[in-house]
Amino acid sequence: MPTLNWSDTLVLDFAPMDDMHRDFVNMLANVETCPDAELATRWDALIQRTQALFGREDTWMKSTHFSSEPNHTLQHRVVLNVMREGLGLARNGDNTEVRGMAAELARWFAKHIQSLDAALALHMRRHLEVSAKPV
Repeated sequence: MPTLNWSDTLVLDFAPMDDMHRDFVNMLANVETCPDAELATRWDALIQRTQALFGREDTWMKSTHFSSEPNHTLQHRVVLNVMREGLGLARNGDNTEVRGMAAELARWFAKHIQSLDAALALHMRRHLEVSAKPV
């Protein structure tokens, strides 16, 4: 059973971010519930998706001069580094360790969405409102 399931508590009312988060949560659930023989492949796919998600958020933060960008991007880098270490473990058959990492990642991700990403979503909605106003 997955540690994290998509729910209204994760919705930030910023569709581009919500869509990416929902996809991440579903992929993570697939990692947690897949057979051991598929773990390395699914973990690798999750890393690729996470890189895309974090990359898009990092671009938003830089392009809009988001004040919490340094801390937020640092968390992204650390998490991706740990995930990459997990890929090496999975490829060496250390599935128990990687499954533990997946559960921890799910707990971290829920907190990350509800704190740092919630602030970014609010910032992006405000930024888009200001950008849309006629000059």
